[in-house]
Amino acid sequence: MYNILVLAEHVEGKIKKTTLELVGKASLLAKELGGSINVCLIGSKTESEVHALAAYGAQKVFLVNQDQLEKYNTIAYTQVLAQVVSESKPTILLATASPMGKDLFPRLAARLKAGLVTDCIELKINQGKLIAKKPVYSGKAFATGHFNTPIQMATTRPNSFPMIVADPNAKAEISSVTFDPGTLCAEIKEVVQGLVGKTDLTEAEIIVSGGRAMGKSENFQVLQALADVIGATVGASRAAVDSGYAPHDMQVGQTGKVVNPKLYIACGISGAIQHLAGMRTSKVIVAINKDPEAPIFSKADYGIVGDLFTIVPLLTEEFRKLLSES
Repeated sequence: MYNILVLAEHVEGKIKKTTLELVGKASLLAKELGGSINVCLIGSKTESEVHALAAYGAQKVFLVNQDQLEKYNTIAYTQVLAQVVSESKPTILLATASPMGKDLFPRLAARLKAGLVTDCIELKINQGKLIAKKPVYSGKAFATGHFNTPIQMATTRPNSFPMIVADPNAKAEISSVTFDPGTLCAEIKEVVQGLVGKTDLTEAEIIVSGGRAMGKSENFQVLQALADVIGATVGASRAAVDSGYAPHDMQVGQTGKVVNPKLYIACGISGAIQHLAGMRTSKVIVAINKDPEAPIFSKADYGIVGDLFTIVPLLTEEFRKLLSES
């Protein structure tokens, strides 16, 4: 039987939306294969989240619930996941292309001698094998990965798959896994948390980004006002970050964060290739720029030529009116 194993991620014990998205996609793949969908949940005090995983298709959850695993540890998580793989014997192993997934899966792939395709935007089954599609050359082309190893591994870019309809009555079998931390050569003592209450750019469904044209950091409040109305996260181009207008954790682009939102609004961003590499897979791109020849317009679905400090407040007000009427 073809089994799929998904690595679950959580923040303070709550399952991340990107994991539920991937579990839903994995459940559809499992139906094609005639197999089962299992999930590995590592952490501390996460039992209450099993029902959320079951609602999106998980049939069995391997629960590794220990205080020593509350904080992500590369070595520990590799050992735990390898132990779960040995027990569950999956054909396909999936995780999101998050910082944790990008760090953990290459190490695990080497240990399992498994093929790995990273940062995928599409997964499908062909003749019982996983086919994984990913952007290459800064998003200017796409590559399709085929596997010839017994275990097929892939990480997927957030927001690549639609959320399936959850079944609140679904149940999942729980298999408790015990891990011996005595063999670890390193221990995570502290995790410094970033901005509280802000959706990470890589997971945001709507992003409003500003470029060098913002002029100063205080002007990002114009974008924040729009973001607050439409439920977006604010980002920035490298030019804005290098100019000191925004911190690096807001940077979108080749040297920042690669994002894949449903809607990307670029304000005062010219569209340098490094920035496009980080957001060109966005479902809908809206560009606002005074320069009608700005490269960003060649990639935008909708373009507005004009001063962002005039246009963005108008958009904010119009969105506020529309949302209040709905």
